[in-house]
Amino acid sequence: MAKATRKQALGRGLSALLKDPANDIKSVADKNADKVVGSIVEFELESIEVNPFQPRTSFNEESLRELASSIRELGVIQPITVRKLEFNKYQLVSGERRFRASKLVGLETIPAYIRIANDQESLEMALVENIQRQDLDPIEIAISYQRLLEEIKVTQEELSDRVGKNRSTIANYLRLLKLDPIIQTRMRDGFISMGHGRALINVDDLGEQLDIYEKVLEQNLSVRETEAIVRSFKNPEAKTTAPKISMPPFAKKAKKELTDHFETSVDIKVSKSGKGQLVLPFKNQDDFERILKLIKSEK
Repeated sequence: MAKATRKQALGRGLSALLKDPANDIKSVADKNADKVVGSIVEFELESIEVNPFQPRTSFNEESLRELASSIRELGVIQPITVRKLEFNKYQLVSGERRFRASKLVGLETIPAYIRIANDQESLEMALVENIQRQDLDPIEIAISYQRLLEEIKVTQEELSDRVGKNRSTIANYLRLLKLDPIIQTRMRDGFISMGHGRALINVDDLGEQLDIYEKVLEQNLSVRETEAIVRSFKNPEAKTTAPKISMPPFAKKAKKELTDHFETSVDIKVSKSGKGQLVLPFKNQDDFERILKLIKSEK
C-alpha cells in the first residue's frame, strides 16, 4: 500500500520524454531540459550501469537483504541519482545500495534524479526553489538538503546562506534521514510530526526506534510525551515517564477498517473527554480526488 502511494508522485511522463530519440536531452540548454533538472524520473534498472570508479566495492549482504525487504514493503523512499551517458543509458552517481537491493527484490524500475551536461547551476536553483515550497514534508526537505550538500558540493555553512536557514535547522532535517525507513514513510504520510522524529532519532537501534514509534501511535502520544519515553529508554533509572493515553477500542477498529478502505494511513486521535479528530492524509491532488470519490460513493 505504501509502495503504491509513493510511486504515484514519480515522473512517468518525463520517463517517456527521455525515450524520444528525436528530442534527446543532452544538455541543460536543450528543449525540455528544465522539466528534467531537479525532478524524479522512473528509470528501467537495465538502463543504468554502476560507476566503475566507485570507491566502495564491498556491500554487507545481510544489510543489503534488510534494505531489500524494506523496499519490497515500502518502495524506494529516497531516489538514486544517475548521470546521463548517452541516449537511454545512465551511470549511477549515488545510491548503489538502493540500486542493488531493488535488483534483489526483482524491481524493473527505480526512481532517480538525473544529472545532465552543464546542469550544476540549474540543479542548484531547482533544489533551492524546491526547498522554499510550502507543501513539502520534512523528509522531502531533508532529501533536498542532502542533495545540495552531496551534488553541489557545498558546506552546511554555505547551504545555510543559500537557503536562508540556520545551520542547526538544516542539521535537524538531515538527521531525520537516519530514522528507520518505515518511520520516514509514516512521517511523509502525516502520521507523526518532525518533532516526534527528532525525539526518535536519539534512539540508535532501528528496531527499538520502531518499538517506541508503535507506542507513539497506539497511545497517541504528543512530542513531549515521546521525548519522555526516549529519555526513560536511554536512562532506565530516570523516574520520568510519559502519561499513557489508550486509544478506545472503537477507534482502533475504525482506524484499521478506514486505512484498508481508503488505502492511506488514516489517523484517529481521541482525547480523554471522548472528542477527537479523523485525519485522512493525501499525497497530491490526484490522491485527494481518489479519496473524495470513495467518500462520495458511500452516500
